[in-house]
Amino acid sequence: MGDGMGPLQGTLELMVLRTLHRGGEMHGFGILDWIHTRTEEALQVEDGALYHALHRMADRGWLERDWGVSEKGRRARYYRLTAVGRKALVQEEARWARYVRAMGRLASGEAG
Repeated sequence: MGDGMGPLQGTLELMVLRTLHRGGEMHGFGILDWIHTRTEEALQVEDGALYHALHRMADRGWLERDWGVSEKGRRARYYRLTAVGRKALVQEEARWARYVRAMGRLASGEAG
């Protein structure tokens, strides 16, 4: 792909960025539920993978995180996009679009 990344590397980050862009500030379980619901239950994300990604993305400055209280009255960490995260979303969507086009060419037998 030319960017040194495998085709699926960064997919979880893109899902989280897109989820927070569309859903606003959310806690981890809310992010998992939103992805599950919006994909009509086609995609399941493991809790551990999500929380690892959330921490990594916050360390990159893509997300801000604060403690709050969930709908169930439990303490939960809430995440929201930063300006840097919104730029990362644009870049990740462009990378994903290149990947989808490339896979489409392979599937259809198009010449490069």
